[in-house]
Amino acid sequence: MVDIGDTLDEAAAEHFTRPLPKSAQAQMRFLVRQLKGTRPVAELLGISQRTVERYVKGQLKRPRRDLADRLTAETRRRWQPRVRDRARQQAAATGGIFVSTRARFGFTAAPGTTDDPRVRHINQALPPEYAARLFAAQDAGATERQLRDILAEGLGELYFRDAGRRARGLAVEFTDIEQLELGF
Repeated sequence: MVDIGDTLDEAAAEHFTRPLPKSAQAQMRFLVRQLKGTRPVAELLGISQRTVERYVKGQLKRPRRDLADRLTAETRRRWQPRVRDRARQQAAATGGIFVSTRARFGFTAAPGTTDDPRVRHINQALPPEYAARLFAAQDAGATERQLRDILAEGLGELYFRDAGRRARGLAVEFTDIEQLELGF
């Protein structure tokens, strides 16, 4: 299943002006500086404090796959916060957000219609209002379900109901996300 919060972080990473640290040692050092100590980093990554210290010193160099993924994700989440905020503000004010997805869409509509759920590939630009709602919900700690509902509402309004020109009263269900890319 695709994580919408992570996908938003990846979209923000497209605006970085400097590359992420590549080595495990550099990523650990960055996290230790950001979180002000090895203990918070160890708790964040689910490893021992001594393991963090070994990576910082360069005694350990290659983390196992799951730790490497968590380490990269946490580094990306904290890298260049001002650049990320500037890109998000621009998307929420003027640019909007672009959604490219392959997911199952189902509908609640009048009886007798053929609105059974089916997989669709959709590319749709959403206006800045939806970008602002997504970012505000993510900052407030919204669940994946809540983020998905915001995207479903935006896709339903612009793609399926064509901004009120057709299919009035159609409620869109956005489930079984196979692929999701966001850009702003």
